[in-house]
Amino acid sequence: MSDRVFGIVGVLLAIGYALAALTIEESFLSDAVGPKAFPLIIAALLGISSAVIALRPDPEPHWPALGRLAEIFGAVVVMILYAEMLPIAGFVLATVFAAAYLAWRLGSKPVEALLTGIGTSVGIYSVFHLLLGLSLARGPWGF
Repeated sequence: MSDRVFGIVGVLLAIGYALAALTIEESFLSDAVGPKAFPLIIAALLGISSAVIALRPDPEPHWPALGRLAEIFGAVVVMILYAEMLPIAGFVLATVFAAAYLAWRLGSKPVEALLTGIGTSVGIYSVFHLLLGLSLARGPWGF
């Protein structure tokens, strides 16, 4: 039963996300794909995967222990803080901290997690900003 509820909530979330994406205004100088394409792709993937979960639920789902649920809640809080800190700290710095925390919670040692955060942040920045020329949130140092 819990899988079906989760799947239905995911489908509703995907519909809401798609409707929100459709309200994005396109500027006169947008690229051929436009700003709506990526959010609509994410909404479609979320909707399809949620529908599969709702239609083919696990017969006996196993819920994680309370400690594991607290870790999941912590990851959600970090992602919310990440979104809030992007305009203040910038993409590179905010991504270092978010990726490092998530890598640490996934089992990396603290130094390895920090190196993973730095590598992830610099790698994504290099591909999306330097190679593809996309605009990312600027931090106090201009990147």
